[in-house]
Amino acid sequence: MGPEANAVILSATVTSVVGAAGALGLSRVARERPSVAAFGAPIVLVAALAAEVAGASRSMLIGEDDYRTLVFVLLAGAPMAVVVGLVLARRMLRLEREAARERAERESALEVEQSRRETVRWLSHDLRTPLAGIRALAESLEGGAVADLAAAHARIVHEVDRLDVMVDDIAELSRLHGPRPTSRAGRCALDDLVSDAVATVAPLAAAAGVVVVAGELAGATLDVDARAVTRAVTNVLRNALQHTPAGGRVEVCTIARAGWVDVEVSDGCGGIPAEHLEHVFDPGWRGDDARHDRGMGLGLTIVREVARSHGGDAVAANVPDGSGCVVTLSLPLPAPGLTR
Repeated sequence: MGPEANAVILSATVTSVVGAAGALGLSRVARERPSVAAFGAPIVLVAALAAEVAGASRSMLIGEDDYRTLVFVLLAGAPMAVVVGLVLARRMLRLEREAARERAERESALEVEQSRRETVRWLSHDLRTPLAGIRALAESLEGGAVADLAAAHARIVHEVDRLDVMVDDIAELSRLHGPRPTSRAGRCALDDLVSDAVATVAPLAAAAGVVVVAGELAGATLDVDARAVTRAVTNVLRNALQHTPAGGRVEVCTIARAGWVDVEVSDGCGGIPAEHLEHVFDPGWRGDDARHDRGMGLGLTIVREVARSHGGDAVAANVPDGSGCVVTLSLPLPAPGLTR
């Protein structure tokens, strides 16, 4: 076999090795970083072609000057390969991001659907409870099996009131979860809203034998939906009263800090297990079976959604002495000099 044939074989071998190594490397990279593989593909192709042309040129016994010129021409194609690689990588990166966004949207939609089904399940259960009580009392009244008619009527009214509150909570949560919740924001004195909420729960506090105390008040003025914020504070107070034993104490105060004002409501519930604190604002969460007759578990969920709809948040924590917990509703203060 002559020198020319050996040169051709060597050229083919080099080209195959370069091409195979490049293809193998790109295939491994493409599994995790398709955009990087897209960038490298034109460069590997140019390198393989350069190796093949260079080998073939040597086999044809081209002069040294001509060979250098040919190599220079081949190398001149490298910048173009880089440009093409960058274009391909950019497009591939965009496709990767679109695919990731679509996956995230599908996963989010699946989570929302699962949450919706779970919500419908426990809503149905909770709505049936007062309905079953009303039906049983109505059938007893119809059959003349009720000795105390006034008590039966009062019980029916109580169950109807429970249903009314539940339906109202569902409607409010649906409004807050909407894409554009209806807002009636205006300049309001926060302490007045807190006073309104205290007055609303006063009958409940008296019936429960719990004292509601107003602590320090910051005198803050906010740009908020007065009805929504009053409802949120009322919900926190109701929750505190429901879980504070007779003879206990619930305290509400407002505290101003840099750019924010907090409404803090502390109760005498005896504290909440640490693993449950992060769930107290979840829809339907009640903590234990003993709380299942106290509504649908939407009260604190509405509190958090009201706070977030105003750019704030709501958190819960145990008081240091373990006697109860404190729920904090945080709202942003208006920017200095801003008026309505």
